[in-house]
Amino acid sequence: MARRVFFSFHYDRDVWRLNQIRNIGEIVGTSAAGFHDASLWEEAKTKGDQAIKDLIDEALKNTSVTVVCIGAATAGRKYIDYEISQSIARGNGIIGVRINHLKNKDGATDSAGAVPKLLSDAGAPVYTYVDHATLKKWIEDAADKAGR
Repeated sequence: MARRVFFSFHYDRDVWRLNQIRNIGEIVGTSAAGFHDASLWEEAKTKGDQAIKDLIDEALKNTSVTVVCIGAATAGRKYIDYEISQSIARGNGIIGVRINHLKNKDGATDSAGAVPKLLSDAGAPVYTYVDHATLKKWIEDAADKAGR
């Protein structure tokens, strides 16, 4: 059975980087509150904060692990913090994964960003992305630690 994972990330800045890592065998990823294309994100933004939070809550259903992808501008983002707090509240395993060293659509890497405070406060481990096999292991370790 595939593990369902919620990927939390700064949509506008890091979606290209995330798309390089979220397609892992046996991992079914939902991301950016289930927004698999930009039009859904743009539509939700026009409806306000509660609409976005509702979509995040829906996307977190049936997930067992949250992977917070940390780029240069992830920390302090309102919806990142909401995704982390909701993940903690539902008992998801949670990890941080640095992705700033991955190239964006223009072939550029980014500077390392701060770890979101809620992630640090939760004692979640933070890694630097290496490859799919290693990420899968980290996800499974987080699920085991959370009893999920």
